[in-house]
Amino acid sequence: MKAVVQRVSHASVSVGGTTVGEIDKGLLVLVGFAEGDGSEQMKWMAEKLKGLRIFSDSEGRMNLDVGEVGGELLLVSQFTLYGDVSRGRRPSFVSAAEPDEARRLYDEFVSACRGGVVPVATGEFGARMEVALLNDGPVTLVIER
Repeated sequence: MKAVVQRVSHASVSVGGTTVGEIDKGLLVLVGFAEGDGSEQMKWMAEKLKGLRIFSDSEGRMNLDVGEVGGELLLVSQFTLYGDVSRGRRPSFVSAAEPDEARRLYDEFVSACRGGVVPVATGEFGARMEVALLNDGPVTLVIER
């Protein structure tokens, strides 16, 4: 499982010109799943995201998590995180989970993230999405489990 996490002031995801998910302050999470991923990875990543201390405290230090600042999560599935470009010029996605399994994992991950007090918005699995964001910092992390 791989996630690209961006601290944002605002983010939204649209499908066909219609906004399907939107947050203000929080974390935009682009998430991809690999063959062999399971429940352990989903739970671990959900807890990691909710506990990341990457928001500034009153002294300007990254010391607060998304819940402590009243933030939200926007989760967007993105199988291209497992694109391998080490050979040739066209990405290979052989490491990415098959679509049916990735959908199951995404749904499980969303449920794990919703278990708590942080509001969660989502994109639409398998759709062609447009993501808009205002990265705060910028702060961007890549987390893999």
